[in-house]
Parts: sequence; C-alpha cells; structure tokens
Amino acid sequence: MIRNSEDLDYRNKWKLLEYLMEFVTAERKQKFLEMIVQRTRYLTVVLEDIYQPHNASAVLRTCDCFGIQDVHIIENRNKYEVNPDVALGSAKWLSLYRYRRSSSNSAECLRSLHEKGYSIVAATPHKDDHTPADIPLDRRIALVFGTELNGLSDEASGMADRFIRIPMFGFTESLNISVSAAILIHSITYRMRNSSIDWALTESEKTDVLLSWASNSIRKSGILIRDYLKKNYA
Repeated sequence: MIRNSEDLDYRNKWKLLEYLMEFVTAERKQKFLEMIVQRTRYLTVVLEDIYQPHNASAVLRTCDCFGIQDVHIIENRNKYEVNPDVALGSAKWLSLYRYRRSSSNSAECLRSLHEKGYSIVAATPHKDDHTPADIPLDRRIALVFGTELNGLSDEASGMADRFIRIPMFGFTESLNISVSAAILIHSITYRMRNSSIDWALTESEKTDVLLSWASNSIRKSGILIRDYLKKNYA
C-alpha cells in the first residue's frame, strides 16, 4: 500500500491532484493555474540564522510576490517562526526547507544546493563583486542572506561562488535584510524573466507544487489524501 503521495509517479500524482481540486473553489483553482506558470526554482533564497522573525517573514512574502518557490532556512542558533502578521499567508504557497539537525547546518544546506547545480551567491555589502545588474545568470542561483547584525557566517561565505552587493550612495552601510532581499529578488527575477533562460518549473514540479497548494487550501486534506491512497493503492 502506498501511504504517501510522494511515492506516486507523475501520472498518479496528477490523478490525486484532480481529485483534490474537486474540493477547491473554481476561483481558487483558476488562480492556481495562473500562478503556477509564473513559479520558478531557477532562483532560490537561503536565510542563514535570521533572528528577527518579522524580517524573515517579510522575505517570505517577497519570494511569493516574485514567484520564488523554494526558501531554505538555516537554523544554527536561532529557530525561525513565521510571523503571520508580516508573511500574510505567503508561507503556505512556498516550499520551505529547514536545516537544524546538525552541527554544520550551513554547510549541509549549501552543499546540497551545489549538488543540484546552484551557484551560491552571498549577499554582502563588504565584497566588491557583482551587482544585481551584472550577476551572471548562466546557472541557477541560490541567493544567501545572513543575520541582521553580523551578516553571513565564515562557513557560508567560504562556500560562496560569487558575492553580490547593492550599490549605495549614502552614509549608511547597509539596508535592512528584508529591503535588500526585495531589491535583489526583483532585479534578478526581472532580468531572468526577460531572458531566454528556461526558468519555469517542469511539468512534474508544477504537479508537486499544485498538490501542496491544494492540500493547504482544504480543511483536513490529510484525511482526504489518506483515504484516497487507501482506496486506490491498497
């Protein structure tokens, strides 16, 4: 018996999705179909040890607004809890990955992204490297942000392939992390969407994300999925 939708192949996941969509309003279903074609994993965001939940939650909201599907949250010392007043429900439309179980959470996260073909791009005002206007888009990008006070850890900085900064012309050294994230994400996604890059989700990825969205939109969806799997794959 298949007990988890993750164990289904693409065709059968699609059947499950069709079943769940019967419990979703027509308006929301149409919204899902409009939004899924705008989602991307070509750019992903990594938050390392953010200790001010309202800032991290604002980043989640920005990711949703600009179509970023995946956010990786590293919890070395600080456990992150979504601030609902700031995130405004955006977290349920994102795929959140948490790293909190090892002594090298940052390395585990960034190594995994490297293996998936991402270029690790560290956001920092102290490295005179790339800007949003000239950061290469030849590879998928994992944009990494550090803590509000100390920035990125030495471990994360050491694993970065490139560094990115926002050009500034005032006395203040840096922007708030949520503002920095919004500027960088907007700039990079604008360039990405106006290029020939194949930045969209694959059909299989779209199905997985739609399943997540449908599940998060239905009360007691876990029971519906369990009963569906029991009936069809026992």
